[in-house]
Amino acid sequence: MSTPPSTARVAVVTGASSGIGAASARALAAAGFHVVLGARRMDRLEQVAAETGGTALPLDVTDDASVEAFAAAIDAGPGRCDLLVNNAGGALGTESVAEADLADWQRMYDINVLGTVRVTKALLPRLIASGDGQVITIGSIAGREPYKGGAGYNAAKHAEAALTRVLRLELLGQPVRVSEIDPGMVHTDFSLVRFKGDQERADAVYAGVEPLTAEDVAETVAWIATRPAHVNVDQVLLMPRDQAAAQVVHRREV
Repeated sequence: MSTPPSTARVAVVTGASSGIGAASARALAAAGFHVVLGARRMDRLEQVAAETGGTALPLDVTDDASVEAFAAAIDAGPGRCDLLVNNAGGALGTESVAEADLADWQRMYDINVLGTVRVTKALLPRLIASGDGQVITIGSIAGREPYKGGAGYNAAKHAEAALTRVLRLELLGQPVRVSEIDPGMVHTDFSLVRFKGDQERADAVYAGVEPLTAEDVAETVAWIATRPAHVNVDQVLLMPRDQAAAQVVHRREV
């Protein structure tokens, strides 16, 4: 575990082994944070930590014991937490409610909702103690706008958005800011995971479109994280120019 300078603010990023999480870790490190990276894929996580001078720790947000050990390791290492980026999440499948795969629904709820609750609950005392803490949750347009083929993911992301907004109310008067970033179409491995490894279906999602990149979202994370302490950016809806709503997308001929 690398040791941050005593003056460095510490940012914890979940789901940091790839995509938006890894990009956010790089952007926050560039902004002067010491980054603590959590994910299950330690080989990838350690690569990101090496790039950023950060600390890689194993984390499964669906497992109580893993989250507890993660929080204890932060105490033993950096010893503080100034910023939590709740990024771990994802979608599985596109089945309708009538054809719902309940195992997939349970998995999505456990990662996106309960995983966010577990990590936030574990680190909240440290965030408050920092005197200027911040929680940034990576939501989705799916948490604002239901769409066909998104039933299970819509339900999970709506729940995650609700808990984020409730947390903002609960922490009013405490030295902790709470923000939500809801991206639209972002080209990461999100669709590949959703379609369970079907590369052709995943590629079709982005065909003819110039989507956001993980770095676009990460720049927004770093911008929010570096606002003055009295400024709370409550919600950001971030979409590519080619997307006007969840399923309203301009596609060029390929």
